[in-house]
Amino acid sequence: MELITLEFTLVLALMTGLALLMGHWLARCFEGSGHWAVERLSYRALGVDLAERMGWARYGLALLLSNAAMMLLGYLLLRLQGWLPLNDLGNAAQAPDLAFNTAASFITNTNWQSYGGEGSLSNATQMLAITFLMFCGATACVAAAGGFIRALARASSQDMGNYWVDFMRVLWRVMLPLCFVMALVYVWQGMPQTLASDVVATTLEGAQQQIILGPVASFETIKHIGTNGGGFFSMNAAHPFENPTPLSNVLHILSMLLIPSALTVTFGLMLARRKQGWVFFGALLVMFIGFLALVFGAEQAGNPLLARAGADQVMSSAQPGGNLEGKELRFGIADTALFVATTTAATTGSVNAMHDSRTPMGGFVPLAQMMLNCVFGGDGVGFINLIQYAILTVFLAGMMIGRTPEFLGKKIEAREIKLVMLSVLAHPASILGFTALASLWPDTAASLANPGAHGFSEVLYAYTSGTANNGSAFAGLNANTPFFNTTIGLAMLVGRYLTLLPMLAVAGSLAAKKTVADGPGTFPTATLLFMGLLVFVVLVVGGLTFLPALALGPVVEQLQMLQP
Repeated sequence: MELITLEFTLVLALMTGLALLMGHWLARCFEGSGHWAVERLSYRALGVDLAERMGWARYGLALLLSNAAMMLLGYLLLRLQGWLPLNDLGNAAQAPDLAFNTAASFITNTNWQSYGGEGSLSNATQMLAITFLMFCGATACVAAAGGFIRALARASSQDMGNYWVDFMRVLWRVMLPLCFVMALVYVWQGMPQTLASDVVATTLEGAQQQIILGPVASFETIKHIGTNGGGFFSMNAAHPFENPTPLSNVLHILSMLLIPSALTVTFGLMLARRKQGWVFFGALLVMFIGFLALVFGAEQAGNPLLARAGADQVMSSAQPGGNLEGKELRFGIADTALFVATTTAATTGSVNAMHDSRTPMGGFVPLAQMMLNCVFGGDGVGFINLIQYAILTVFLAGMMIGRTPEFLGKKIEAREIKLVMLSVLAHPASILGFTALASLWPDTAASLANPGAHGFSEVLYAYTSGTANNGSAFAGLNANTPFFNTTIGLAMLVGRYLTLLPMLAVAGSLAAKKTVADGPGTFPTATLLFMGLLVFVVLVVGGLTFLPALALGPVVEQLQMLQP
């Protein structure tokens, strides 16, 4: 146990150090005045006016329309796969509903997959459609966070910056350099990076075995740095080509947490409120450690039903091995628990084990983190989601002391709270609404591998993962049907744009206001008290919203497991 605690501590310490470095670099990217030559060429190719200053509506519209255009391009590439080069295996085009789901998935940074990558996509579509959309979706989110933070730093202004400048700077200065370096490290660790589609190997028995290959290392870099999560192979990061060593497993974890954690530092630097940035970092870290402890404890404890069923004949009733079902023995329970806590905290969706095989409380953790959607959260949007809860926290505190709430020197009034609540409510409305629809849909039972509470958890997980733009699957659910492809695809779009755009409007509204000096009634937000209150509000709001649904899934399953 001491070694496990040491490992967790070292990983979180490394994350903190990397957050400092990346946070400073992101602040320089967003605040710099110069442009790299390759950025200028990109602006010229797109016809971008560098002098244009965008308000929140123009900024949001540029993001929305560009994402729509890239989603359409991805859809067309998937539908035309049969005519594209680098398709030595002759994979056919995706069906219309599946192509819609896939294109929506990867442009929204969700990366939900209703298909097996190695069995249905060519190297051309893996690169031109999937990897392309992973770069675009992640870059757009980080750019939006830059504009959002910049607006919070402004006073009496309608200027959020220029979306295309933010996008290109993030792309050329952050995403591409990081992914290039990390791809070389991954190749060193044993990941394939080739345009060849497969290789035929002769086994020890003399049989011929086809092994699928492709540009895996480059795929894995943006998959984790961009908090994307799609798998080149259907087994995702449990596949030895995607995650060959314990070192690659740790690098995956650090890559997922890199930008979400760094944005708290960037926020502190850009607003000259470093203490406030660390308070936000502390709130994220407290929630993350709590969920990590819960999933690790649940998986290490195992299933008591096995002991009562006679499994104590082969192991002690205490089950010192814990729940190893569905896990890669290369990583074990500790590294698997750290991975699942990370991938759903950062809404990445990459998996190195099967979530469907977890204990009920082990499955509760990824569900809960995606429902909260701000335990670090995905690149860019996770920090924006945290700010929505911070505004809600100061509003509640202001109501308790009978004063107009203030945040970062700006008064929070009816307009901001209405927009925040629109963003807050869009998330559960999508998850619970689509889950209810699927529960009533006549064909849903045919897609489930398990009945009862566990089957309900599979459906709930699918729409939670889609709406939270996570992309991991609970497994046990055949989601590759027209109904699930369409509804999960819609959930992804709702989860991305109906939560992001209202918060951009909040930032624009705050930017237009004058900064007021702190007074006797100002509730300080750069304190440990506020950090605790923020965590409390996140957990209470999430708990009140989702507890009834969770009670029908993992909670009742846990009670069934513990009954004598």
